[in-house]
Amino acid sequence: MFDAAFFRDPYPIYARLRATGPVQRITTRYPFWLITGYPESRTALADPRLSKQTSRYQHLFAREGNLRNIAPAIRYSLLATDPPEHTRLRRLVSKAFTANATERLRPCIEQVTARLLERLKQQRRADLVADLAIPLPLTLICDLLGVPERDRTQVHAWSNSFFLAGDPGLRDAASHHISGYMADLVAAKRTRPASDLTSDLIAVRDGGDALTEQELISLLTLTLIAGHETTTNLIANTALILLTHPAVHSAVQSDPRIVDAVVEETLRYESPFGIATIRFTSEPVCYADVEIPAEEKVMVALGAANRDPRQFPSPDTFDPSRDTTGHLAFGHGPHYCPGARLARLETTIAIRALTTELPDLRLAVPAHDVPWRASRQMRGPQALPVVW
Repeated sequence: MFDAAFFRDPYPIYARLRATGPVQRITTRYPFWLITGYPESRTALADPRLSKQTSRYQHLFAREGNLRNIAPAIRYSLLATDPPEHTRLRRLVSKAFTANATERLRPCIEQVTARLLERLKQQRRADLVADLAIPLPLTLICDLLGVPERDRTQVHAWSNSFFLAGDPGLRDAASHHISGYMADLVAAKRTRPASDLTSDLIAVRDGGDALTEQELISLLTLTLIAGHETTTNLIANTALILLTHPAVHSAVQSDPRIVDAVVEETLRYESPFGIATIRFTSEPVCYADVEIPAEEKVMVALGAANRDPRQFPSPDTFDPSRDTTGHLAFGHGPHYCPGARLARLETTIAIRALTTELPDLRLAVPAHDVPWRASRQMRGPQALPVVW
């Protein structure tokens, strides 16, 4: 299922699966249940019977001979916990992504965007992924965490490798590299604290029993990875849609206020996180008259659910005027992405600036030649060559 054709365009595959049944057992290298329908996905994402507590279900992987060497800081991260542990950990990191905290970042986002575009405009050709979609959110999240500028390229390379399909060894090694780096950063910040989230969480850890050392490193590692990977995809996906939909591109240039609607429809139409992280049935569950037994692995295809015609009519048509309420691009329920506001803000600022500063921007290659990330989770172009 997860081959080059899927990475290039997963939606025909999702549509065939959904037509057969919105919930079904998939056998690739290792079997799991995949949910592709919208109502079933929304229910599953908030269903407490679907556990995220990976530590409780290692025997399922052992049974398949699928034991991986993923760093504990990632294997047992916030994404791999259930309440009350999840509630406690999420509360600590969510303070950095409240509406007020996010809005305070607006001037910084605008400055970084302007600097990147000024550098880009010195050229006649660029890669919008490498020159804008990666460095903007990477700079913001690294500034927030206090990651030195000299280390950011390497940190992103490890993060990118963690999502590559087809090479478990490479992904496992990347998980140890990036979590080891964050452990070293914690040690450095203990010696010389600063005004950043890393130092704030160290103070929480060292000031009481609210956080273990592994939880501290895990929270920081997840914030670093999730804080830029999804936004990179969202910026690149939105730019690509504008460049392949001339009427939408012209409308944005005429009225930049509609960028918010364009970004929201992009989230539905080209969800930057295609398949949510794994869940486990703690007891038998039933969706769409399909019973999934206890102790089974379940994955929710956010990208498929957002193209379910039962929820969004003509789902394969990009229409920024449609009602996108309830799309699942950032998940749903207790694991809804805490950085959703920041991702939206960074993308709207980047797209408004891009269409204003480079009004004649166009693809440098045919749209079908744009390479996509080889990842079943991350949905976005690997590169986006443009000229103007």
